[in-house]
Amino acid sequence: MITLALSKGRIFEETLPLLAAAGVEVTEDPDRSRKLILATTHPEVRVVLVRASDVPTYVQYGGADLGVTGLDVLLEHGNQGLYQPLDLRIAACRLSVAVRADYDYASAVKQGSRIKVATKYVGLAREFFAGKGVHVDLIKLYGSMELAPLTGLADAIVDLVSTGNTLKANDLVEVERIMDISARLVVNQAALKIKQAPIRRLIDAFAAVTAERFAAAS
Repeated sequence: MITLALSKGRIFEETLPLLAAAGVEVTEDPDRSRKLILATTHPEVRVVLVRASDVPTYVQYGGADLGVTGLDVLLEHGNQGLYQPLDLRIAACRLSVAVRADYDYASAVKQGSRIKVATKYVGLAREFFAGKGVHVDLIKLYGSMELAPLTGLADAIVDLVSTGNTLKANDLVEVERIMDISARLVVNQAALKIKQAPIRRLIDAFAAVTAERFAAAS
């Protein structure tokens, strides 16, 4: 049995066509089912639904053989025990710094200065601001990130941005792009040795459809 870890939402939806290319279809809608383990049309493949931030952990420790996770989650988690064969080029967005529209960010991040930053990406934010020579007090939040600057909890946030509409609706502006983000396929290294043939078939199918899409978009 091959176990694939996915998180609900955009990554799940955008992974479905990749699975279809491998001849695998999920037989239940996760939004209508309370099940956390979903069967597929392939008798030897199942999908487990976990929090996005937990996908690398499940794969690393063998709770899943492979998974799809954002580069942001992967970098924040670390790469221990994970083989990363593919950038799937799905769930594309960016990790950025945002502040209130009336906040003088350029002055606030002069070398040697100190600011308060709210984020769930503590490691990535620390590394980014350290590279700018800025001292940062990090406040870890898990949701409603846009509230932090509006309530005075923080001067800035580091968060994922897709369209920017949520920032705009809350009078925030994107001031720096830290990195582009997309979803990666990650594989448990031990599983790859033990179940090499079926896992390789999935990897190859994912690679083929990803390459085809990229060529079409170029």
